[in-house]
Formats: sequence, structure tokens, C-alpha cells
Amino acid sequence: MSQKTLTDDPRTGPRAAAPHDASPRRWWILAVIAVAQLMVVLDATIVNIALPSAQRDLGFSDGNRQWVVTAYALAFASLLLLGGRIADLFGRKPAFLVGVVGFAGASALGGAANGFAMLVTARALQGAFGALLAPAALSLLNTTFTDARERARAFSVYGAIAGAGGAVGLLLGGLLTDALDWRWTLYVNVAIAVVAFAGGWILLGNHRDAGHAKLDVPGTVLVAAGLFSLVYGFSNAESHHWHSPMTWGFLLAGAVLLAAFTWWQTRAAHPLLPLRILLDRDRSASFLAVLITGAGMFGVFLFLTYYLQLNLGFSPTRTGVAFLPMVGALMVAAQLGTTLLVPRLGPKTVIPLGFAIAMAGMAWLTGIGLGSHYGSAVLPQLIVTGFGLGLVMPPAMQLATGGVAAEDAGVASASVNAMQQVGGSVGTALLNTLATSAATHYVAGRDATSKLVQTQATIESYTTAFGWSAGFFAAGTVLAFLLYRRGVPRQDPDAVAVVHM
Repeated sequence: MSQKTLTDDPRTGPRAAAPHDASPRRWWILAVIAVAQLMVVLDATIVNIALPSAQRDLGFSDGNRQWVVTAYALAFASLLLLGGRIADLFGRKPAFLVGVVGFAGASALGGAANGFAMLVTARALQGAFGALLAPAALSLLNTTFTDARERARAFSVYGAIAGAGGAVGLLLGGLLTDALDWRWTLYVNVAIAVVAFAGGWILLGNHRDAGHAKLDVPGTVLVAAGLFSLVYGFSNAESHHWHSPMTWGFLLAGAVLLAAFTWWQTRAAHPLLPLRILLDRDRSASFLAVLITGAGMFGVFLFLTYYLQLNLGFSPTRTGVAFLPMVGALMVAAQLGTTLLVPRLGPKTVIPLGFAIAMAGMAWLTGIGLGSHYGSAVLPQLIVTGFGLGLVMPPAMQLATGGVAAEDAGVASASVNAMQQVGGSVGTALLNTLATSAATHYVAGRDATSKLVQTQATIESYTTAFGWSAGFFAAGTVLAFLLYRRGVPRQDPDAVAVVHM
């Protein structure tokens, strides 16, 4: 078999991707990375189920409740590219370890919160340290696994966690809230962090692939402010509506700042996000796929959680368990897609197929009604949707980070996480606004005091959200088919030979 590298960029050198240079501890490293990534992904949803209990305990208003979730998303999204570049400049091991310790400390602070301000501050700190940890973890995965077949398996695990972690967070949040207290949805991260830190300290080596470069301060300020404005603007759409300056003003500011950031990256001596990362067609298509998946997935997690608890009467724990079949389907499809289908058929076939399957699952889910049951109206649809997402997320993440120069691995990984986070924020704002409008429109002209009318209005809001999620995935189907190249990915020239051995 050829010892050709995974990229033709001479800066990575032949040793960067030679299979015989793979770390003998690489599978243990994967386990450590998976644990750390699970911790970060869990916290996007684990607190959601605990929010009613936290609100009663700390006494904050319904209007303030969203900031417990939004503070995490804002800090995480706006600092991701900075976190990725820090990993490239100062070493992935210290970035990983500092991220783990900081995340655990912020989680402990949140668990001990005696008021709303302390809780929101802790959530923002979680997001900031998560922005350092997440790209370091993904870039470590990208540089640890060099054999094409093993790399595909590693990314199937990582992608499955990225896709299913939200559902696992709902389950764990429900279990901890029911069995112990809402504070344990935060304290649990300390236990997870101990495992991740110990494993990282023992197993990881440190190497600075971009140690000669300098931090792009103007680029950092522009992209952090731009992403913050974008996520903040979409978050405000829920409470202030689209016509409010607090919504469109921040969205406009975010667009201008990100345009300025793009311009600056063409002039900076040491750009924060080298535009060569975005110029590869498959990689750009993968960033877009991750963005769309992040937006559409919230239609599953957020509104189905409401439906299961408020309409079907599920407990928090039972709600989390109800998502497990989706997780299982996603993991099976992740393994199938990354190790078998993409190396043989290429992303132009597999990723649009995954989007189309997820679209069908979400469209099928719009059939829920007042008399629906989980076993017939939710379970099959969840399995179909999970399988489709499993064919999209892990392959897209692998293609988005594969083939980059070693010195750019951290920032490429950060870009993937940023796409998922921004997609999630956009999806939450759009779907919440559309769902609320659908419920209001249904009640208009009917007896608003009737319990039956109110219940049917909530069903109408859920099915509207599911329908729009299906629309997101339909757009993903078309765009992925148009943008991906034919054949197997060019940055993995050995993939087919390895898979067929």
C-alpha cells in the first residue's frame, strides 16, 4: 500500500500520515477525547430538563430562563476560533487539559450557584472553556489517527457523540434531576473531567504545529464579536421578535463584522482562519452540512421533549430514555457511513442520502396528534431520523477536518464546532418563532380558554417545527448533492485501498 500522506501539502511532511507512525495508544486517546467531547456536548442540553427545578430554587423569571442556555452558546460560539488557534500555537495537550480543568471548575461554580447571576456566569465560563477544549479534542483526533480505515472508525465514534450527545444529555439530565437535584446536572461534569484530565495527562503528547506563528488579535476580535452578535441576535428573536432592533440590529452587525473578518484574513500575516481551509470544495460543503444539521436537530430535541413531557406525560427520565433508539440508529449509521459507504461511494452520494432520510423522518413526525402514542407516532420516526443524521454528521466532520496542514488542524476543528453551534442557535430561534406563530394562528378565532384548543395549539406548534426541520434537511439534500465532488474524497487517496484490504 502506498505511504502517501492524507494531503499533498508539503508542510505536513510524509510522517504526518504514514500508517506505521500511528500512536500505539491511539484507541485510549480516542476514549479520552470521546469522554471530553461528551462533556461539552452534554451541556448543550443537560441543563434544559433541570431548568424548571433551578428556576423554582433560585427564583428567577421566565424571561431570564433562556439566558441559562444562551450564555453557554454565546461564549462557546464566539470563542471557538480563538480556542482552536490557541491549540495550534501553544500545543493541543495544554489546551485540552486547561479546557478540561476550567470546564470542571465552571461546572462546580454553577452547581453551587446561590442566584441567577452566579448561574449564568458559570454557564458563560463553561462555554469559554468548552471553546478551548472542543477544537483541541477534535484536532487531536485528526492528528492521532493516520491510517484511513482507523481514522474513519475514530470519526464515526466522535461524530456519533457529537450527534447523539444532546439526546444523552436529556436522559442524564432527567435521571439526575429526578434522583438527586438539578445541581447535579452541573456537578456531574467534575467527575467526567477527572477521567478526561487523568487520561489526557498520561496519554497525550504535546506538539505545536504552528508554534512559529503569532496570534491574529484583530481577527480574533472581529470573529468573536461577529459570532457573538449573530448568536445573540438569533437568540433575541425568541423574546423580542424579528422586527426588534435587538434582533435585526445584532444580526446586521454580526454580518458586517464577519465580512470584515473575512477581508482581514486575506491581509493578515498570521491569519486566525487561513482561507486555504475554506477553499477546498468538499470541506466547504461539509461545513455547510454541519450547519444545517445543527439547525434541524433542534426540531427533534427541543420540541419533542416538550411533546413527550407536556402532552404524553413522560417524566424527565422517561423522556431521556425515549430518545435512546434515535441514538442507537445514529451510531449504527455513523459506523456504516464513515467506514463503508463514504470510502466506496463518496460523500456526493452518502451525505445527500442521509439528509433525505432525516427529512423523511421529520416529515413523518408531523403526523402526531392528540391521541398519538409513542410506539407508533414517535419511535419509528426517531429511528429513521437518527439513521439519516448518522450518515451526515460523522462523515461531514471527517471531511471538514481531513487533509488540512497540521498547523491548521486546531482552527479547522474549531470551525466545525462553530458551524454546529451557530446552526443550533439559528435553528432554535427560527423554529421557536415559527412554532409560536403557528400556535397563535391556530387559537385565533377559537375559544382560547378551552383546554382542548390550547392543547391542539401546542400540537400545531410542534408539527410546524418538525415540518420546518424537514425543510432544512431537504435544503441540505440539494446543497450537498450540488456541492460535493463526485467520487471518493481527494484528501484520502488511500481510503479505498485500505477499506478493501
